[in-house]
Amino acid sequence: MEIGFTGAGHFLMTEKMAEMLPPGMPARVELVYATGVLELVLAVAVLEPRLRRYVGWLLIASLLGFLPVNVYAALERVDMGGHAWGPIYLLIRVPLQLILIAWIWWFAVRLGRPSPTA
Repeated sequence: MEIGFTGAGHFLMTEKMAEMLPPGMPARVELVYATGVLELVLAVAVLEPRLRRYVGWLLIASLLGFLPVNVYAALERVDMGGHAWGPIYLLIRVPLQLILIAWIWWFAVRLGRPSPTA
């Protein structure tokens, strides 16, 4: 799942990801590590059928929570991913976020209800 790849990126490109956060934010590097762990845990946890619906909601919440970081990074033209394109990047990123949210909702939340035998 995409979130597993981005979670791993938190450990491979830590400094670049920290630049995506406003300079006044305390413990930026530590926050990047913590969110990387969160993303990796959620990427694995969504595979467990009994947890899938709950984890789906957490994945949706995380995507919504990370969106302001992507907006900030695009407005500041942080040289990480497509953010250097500036605000035009948001024309790609925001619809992609919405597609990912819809996909997670469909497969994890809507269809992720545990069966009576699970």
